[in-house]
Amino acid sequence: MSYDPSVEADPDLDPAGDPENPNAVGSAACSYTEYEYGSIPDAADLPATGEGSEGLAADVWNALYGVDDPEMPISVVDLGLIYRVDVDEGGDGSEAGDGMIGAGDEGASVTIDMTLTYSGCPARDMLTGEVEEAVASVEGVEDVTLRLVWSPEWSLDMVTEAGKERLREFGLSVE
Repeated sequence: MSYDPSVEADPDLDPAGDPENPNAVGSAACSYTEYEYGSIPDAADLPATGEGSEGLAADVWNALYGVDDPEMPISVVDLGLIYRVDVDEGGDGSEAGDGMIGAGDEGASVTIDMTLTYSGCPARDMLTGEVEEAVASVEGVEDVTLRLVWSPEWSLDMVTEAGKERLREFGLSVE
């Protein structure tokens, strides 16, 4: 679709498209992003840090803390890029993301909702690959699904206090 100056802009149309109908005319869905519709975390609940996690869920969070941003020595968790981690250990259908441990004998499935500091991040493939690899290396994890999410939009408010301290040590001014 090319730009037509005679067509007036519709202020009610989201430039990213219609989330209820991503195939609608005018939708600008990114061809290489998996879009997740439904429950969007409240920005007030972020950053997700894994605090209080136990067992396998704690091991997964520890692995995520070991993945640093490639441009500065700060973990993706402290940078506020991890929005949600669900650990499904199978067996009884419970998830260990909230500390509950399933009774299944199979390896766990882990789903991670992650964002980037901006959608054009040049380290996208590197970061997503390192996150998937780190979580897959946790003993007891059989399957890892990483979903890139863009809502809520990342901001410096998402950075943990420990992360802000690391940014200051790196020479950045953050409140």
